[in-house]
Amino acid sequence: MKNLSSAQRIVIKIGSSTLTHQTGRLNLRRIEALVKIVSDFKNAGKQVILVSSGAVSAGLARLGLDHRPRTPEEKQAVAAVGQSDLMAMYERFFSVFGHTVGQILMTRDVVDDPVRRAAIENTFESLLTLGCVPIVNENDSVSIEELKFGGNDTLSAYVALICRADLLINLSDVDGLYDADPRKNPDARRIPVVEAIDDAILAAAGGAGTERGTGGMATKLKAAAIVTEAGIPMYILNGADPTILHRLMDGEEVGTYFMARSAT
Repeated sequence: MKNLSSAQRIVIKIGSSTLTHQTGRLNLRRIEALVKIVSDFKNAGKQVILVSSGAVSAGLARLGLDHRPRTPEEKQAVAAVGQSDLMAMYERFFSVFGHTVGQILMTRDVVDDPVRRAAIENTFESLLTLGCVPIVNENDSVSIEELKFGGNDTLSAYVALICRADLLINLSDVDGLYDADPRKNPDARRIPVVEAIDDAILAAAGGAGTERGTGGMATKLKAAAIVTEAGIPMYILNGADPTILHRLMDGEEVGTYFMARSAT
């Protein structure tokens, strides 16, 4: 298994189900704990890019709405309101630990167009060179169906490629990939290491995890396929307790590790 202490550039994806309470409101205690650990990684000399959901949840709270957006237009408006609140929150928390954040909002055409892709690569490099923590999200306020990544699982994979990351960590609401759905089957077993994403592994994936998240295990496997094919390993971890990131870096066997293609 990869010696994670050598991973210097790390992309961490945190989804809505991890960022929010059951009410749909932001889980500030968990977010603050995550920021503290990311800041500690920064203090240790690592570069961290955070791919963060949560704009819609923050917008619902700000607007006082008691329901998820029912139309694409409503989602775009709620995301526009919530994204500024989300970034303000990250800025406050990171500033406590002496770090600066920068916002990057992306749509799929940025990846597909060579000129725009080169521009975003340069932006990431500049932010990281300046010591900032890039906070990335899909640009939901302007994105149309043709320009969507299909969720931040996929977005995080492309960010890892664009940034030439050493590692992608996907914080989820489950402990990793199981051989069956652990919510339905108490005998389901966690798969600690995936060497290749084959038919048996794909069969272990189900649908969306929670009402608060847009992606399930299938989208996480898609992300794993994208990055491992490019030589970047990925972890799926349960983000309920962000200190799992420290435990991972300390060598504890947690979550599911997807080996990079070059490592097989």
